[in-house]
Amino acid sequence: MNTRSHYDVAIIGAGMSGLAAGIRLAHFGKKVCIFERHNAVGGLNSFYSIAGRRFDVGLHAMTNFVKPGVKGTPLGKLLRQLRIDRDEFALCEQRQSRIAFGRHGETSLRFTNDFAVLEAEVAARFPRQIDGFRGLTSAVREYPDVALDTGYVSAREVVRRHIGDPLLEDMLFCPVMYYGSATEHDMDFGQFVIMFKALFLEGFARPYEGVRVILRVLLDKYRAAGGERRMKTGVKHIVARDGRAAELILDSNEHITADHVLSSIGAPETARLIQSGHHAAPAVMPGRLSFVETITILDRQPAALGWGSDTIVFFNDSPRFDYARPAEEVDPRSGVICIPNNFDFGLDRQLPEGIFRCTCLANYDRWAQLPEDVYRVDKQRWYAAIQASARRFLPPLAEADLLSRATVTTDMFTPRTITKYTGHLAGAIYGAAEKNRQGRTELVNLYLCGTDQGFLGIVGAMLSGISMANLHILQKG
Repeated sequence: MNTRSHYDVAIIGAGMSGLAAGIRLAHFGKKVCIFERHNAVGGLNSFYSIAGRRFDVGLHAMTNFVKPGVKGTPLGKLLRQLRIDRDEFALCEQRQSRIAFGRHGETSLRFTNDFAVLEAEVAARFPRQIDGFRGLTSAVREYPDVALDTGYVSAREVVRRHIGDPLLEDMLFCPVMYYGSATEHDMDFGQFVIMFKALFLEGFARPYEGVRVILRVLLDKYRAAGGERRMKTGVKHIVARDGRAAELILDSNEHITADHVLSSIGAPETARLIQSGHHAAPAVMPGRLSFVETITILDRQPAALGWGSDTIVFFNDSPRFDYARPAEEVDPRSGVICIPNNFDFGLDRQLPEGIFRCTCLANYDRWAQLPEDVYRVDKQRWYAAIQASARRFLPPLAEADLLSRATVTTDMFTPRTITKYTGHLAGAIYGAAEKNRQGRTELVNLYLCGTDQGFLGIVGAMLSGISMANLHILQKG
């Protein structure tokens, strides 16, 4: 039982960034405790169980994959700083993925963890754009994406200096936006660079057992380093005095003090916790973008349906890619298909069941206002609509009812689910539109890490925790 009431560092939230920060700080002898309101770690990248079957949340793929021996990459940095052997993550590479545009995916760009494949696809489909694409790639490689003091630059404007075809422009934006953009229509070029590198220049991988492997490794490292965590113990208030986070009031009304407080729960969510005798914390607007995801469990491998090639498919059926909060509950015109079975697990190993996941943009406000009975009905209605839309971008089935006959069970999460289980306001998976790269807040000893610090994906989230621990705590002694 934890009885300490003062820590060197208190971390709010046991997501990827909070866990990584905790490991890093504990390695250097800091007395650290992570406070988590829920009963599971991982935050936006966790898992849940229904009837004994475990479902991953968030993990389509772990981005930023590079092969052993490649130097100077985000994956290598986090492994080194957290003292993790890369074999502990047991990452298995994707087979191939696609960007498919048109009513039935008539224009398609295939890519793998070998960037030359995407470059060849662009040269074949858009021969007049290949020089510009190479120029854009050079600009991405040269951009200082890890710098914490760069200002906003429109990614659309930069990309248009190199790419003159609107279709190719949208096809490049679709994956990077779906996998990390908190802003509608456009994004900061620094964020574009982070995602372009993570998806295309590096690549996709996944542990055979899914996100549980990553979480298990992080928890083992945190425990071994001497870190404490309190589950089902949320932070209700941050009490501010003299410009500092003076104490934390827990849900149990217990009072905790810490020299430093690191919050991984998001900027608006953190601002809501701050209590001051003089003024309220400045408002930070939550993001507008949220998602729904359908999960279909099959009694056979997707390859038996003819779906054995693609790991992830980013699709769009409209003349232009419209990345924005939809007017209706869901926008099924574009989205992401993930088939976890189609990672390369080795010749003698395959997942025990087939999995077919589809993700689309959603409107939090529309879902939040639904009465419970209507909510359940609408989930079923949109499940069918999303699945029908996504299937247009996969090889046709031999029989019309084959998918329904192969389906064992289904589930679906909505923006309401996201807010309920992660605390993210408005179901905003990627947080607020305005990122805080340096992680500083109005309180000199309270810092942000994670989504609203601006590093993206599972690897990015862990690097965020590491970078904020290094910058604000370890480098200050």
